[in-house]
Amino acid sequence: MCAEGSKMVVLITGNCPAHCFYCPLSTKKQHKDVIYADEWQLENEEDVETLLAEAKAIDAHGAGITGGDPLMVPDRAIRYINFLKQHYGSTFHIHLYTSGLVNTQRIPDLIQAGLDEIRFHPEPTYWKKMNQSPLQKVIKQSVSTTAQVAIEIPAIPNMDQEIISLINWADKQKIDYINLNELEFSEQNEEALYTKGYTIKDDLSAAAKGSQETAYQVLTYFETQPVNIGIHYCSSSFKDGIQLTNRMKRRARNIATNHDVITDEGTILKGILEPNSSQTIKDLIHILKTLKLTTKEYYINQEKKRIELHPGILEENIELLRKHQINSYIIEEYPTKDQLEVERIPITQSSQ
Repeated sequence: MCAEGSKMVVLITGNCPAHCFYCPLSTKKQHKDVIYADEWQLENEEDVETLLAEAKAIDAHGAGITGGDPLMVPDRAIRYINFLKQHYGSTFHIHLYTSGLVNTQRIPDLIQAGLDEIRFHPEPTYWKKMNQSPLQKVIKQSVSTTAQVAIEIPAIPNMDQEIISLINWADKQKIDYINLNELEFSEQNEEALYTKGYTIKDDLSAAAKGSQETAYQVLTYFETQPVNIGIHYCSSSFKDGIQLTNRMKRRARNIATNHDVITDEGTILKGILEPNSSQTIKDLIHILKTLKLTTKEYYINQEKKRIELHPGILEENIELLRKHQINSYIIEEYPTKDQLEVERIPITQSSQ
């Protein structure tokens, strides 16, 4: 489901009892009690319409309940798990991330509501001494439940021995698997990462130099020291190039209109017309009538004060657009709720 982009990410709160220096969560989410379904913010926890709209938009087969830490708001997490299971059925797979530091007594309630899998995130200081970790008791208790139990951590450069120790401990507890994620820089954590001496891997990536090598060293070690626990590595390029791209493609297919073009990367191309300083949207519509376009061939975006149409139609009518001094562009957007624009190519521009 991860590779297919078919899991909806439900950030159920940005609040968290842990203070991991590498936390990549954005400033608009970190330590704020907000709720997001992928990039779409919910108005409040009763806003299940938005939750369902995003699930439908990506044709979701499951959901990851994340944060912050969902156990900061256990009743909310239980409500969402229950709601999604009732709406989509038992095959809708739901996993949840937690630091395991608060409200762990509610984990049986989460599982009773339909939680399929719980992923614990121990802090690096305990990777080599998990028997002293505040998580060790709740992890052992969780292994005896019907839910799958996993550990998920970043592959912090040069901490291969600590990670090996953590995996050996997890194997003895009969934990199902461990995920090693490539450490990534974000706007939120870059200062902390630079302060600790980490650097960017290359100009094309946000990954930290040495993180992938550390993960590979761990994987290589366990080729000769076999364990029963599953060990997975997730690179930054996989998250961006496969997971995110496939989710974008799923969403684009479901929301694209007949005047949108879906790219190989899952973004959307569209032609747009914007009035110049002496024009209105009504003026543009009047001009478009000379092209004998049907109302299905263009869309009036009142919020953005523009007309949207197929890029091909725009390019075929450059002379008319120039004649009437209409600002026209081909734009590329993410197929997300916020329609983030990533590129704008001028086709004609007014001199006004």
